[in-house]
This record gives sequence, structure tokens and C-alpha cells, in this order.
Amino acid sequence: MKRKIFISINLPVRDKKRLICATEKWQDLPVKWIKEQNLHITLVFLGHISDEDMAEICEKVSEVAKNVEIFDLEFEKIELSPDAENPKIIRLRGETNENLRVLHEKIEKALGLYVFSKKSFRPHITLGKIRRRKWEALELKPKIREKYYFNVTAESVDVMASDFGDDGQEYIIIQACSLA
Repeated sequence: MKRKIFISINLPVRDKKRLICATEKWQDLPVKWIKEQNLHITLVFLGHISDEDMAEICEKVSEVAKNVEIFDLEFEKIELSPDAENPKIIRLRGETNENLRVLHEKIEKALGLYVFSKKSFRPHITLGKIRRRKWEALELKPKIREKYYFNVTAESVDVMASDFGDDGQEYIIIQACSLA
């Protein structure tokens, strides 16, 4: 069987609750809001991976994590993305972070996905996905661009699967890999 797999940094429960509260004022907009338990920072999306390949991926990510120290991430703004004229998501945008860039690069190299070195890596947390037709039907398009300071300590990277359950999409941790 194949599953959609990605590598992420998960958020503590209290931080997920804070983010849900921060979006309450926009709940009536035509947006499919990300469920609280699914909020995360994606590092690498791997696509459909067979169960046979999962053990090797988990082992490689775990090896990388053992050699990367815990670090902090800073987030600054809730905004429409990629831009206000043609939004696809509402996200919490982070500050560029060298530790995150290095971690991302090491994971890509370990998994044989590395193509070139990025100058920077700016994390984001997807808060909601715009429902295109309903959004376009709005007479007055909302301008969502608000300062929102938020800090997260990256203590592990997780190999995750995106599965569909009775309540829609669910993200499941396949393996949590603690940072040094």
C-alpha cells in the first residue's frame, strides 16, 4: 500500500490551541480550516511512498535528527498566500531560520532528494485552504495580513502520513525523531 508521506515539525498542543483561537474571527469565510491536531510545519513532502520503503526513510530521518540540536522558530504574521490577489491558503509566516535550512538540507541529502542549496528557508504553518469558487464569489475580498508573533521550539522531526478517516484528512505520526 502507498501513503502520502511528509517530514514535519509538530507543534505542542497548547500552541495548536492558540493558533485555532487566532483564526476565530475569520471562521465565517469560505475557508477549509486545518483541524487543530493537524497543524504542523512541513519540511519535506515525499508523495506516495510504499510501506516497504518506510523503514528506510524513518531510519535516515532519525539519523539526521540525532545530529541536529534543538532550535527555536519565530513566526510573525498571519496572511493570505501566495498573495492577496490570488490566495490559495491562509498561513502563519515564519522568519527565515538558518538551523531550519540546514535541517531541511540534511534531510533532503539523506533521502537522496537534494538538488541544490537554498539560500534561506522560511517556514509557515497552513491554517486554512481557500475554497476558490466561494472566495471568488465574495463581493468584498477580505485582506488578511496581521502581525501575530509566535515562537516554537523544534525538538523533533516527524515522519508523517496523510490518511483519510471518517472525519476527513488525518495526519498520523509514523515515527518521531528527537533532535539532539
